[in-house]
Amino acid sequence: MSEIVSACKDLIADAKLGCADLVFKDVCLDILAKARLVLNAEQFEELMVFVSESLKEEKVLGRRVRVQ
Repeated sequence: MSEIVSACKDLIADAKLGCADLVFKDVCLDILAKARLVLNAEQFEELMVFVSESLKEEKVLGRRVRVQ
């Protein structure tokens, strides 16, 4: 995995823990927009999958739980 993809995933994971849902979605869109400029298609797809999975998770008492 590229260091840029890894850094983006770390930013998204940190934002998930520290932001309200609407702010988190805005942060994700901002990161994706900027990442698109520097990642190749495969790396960008990997990041998009990570973001979509992160958006499906909900926080429950400080822990993340996947909702299906």
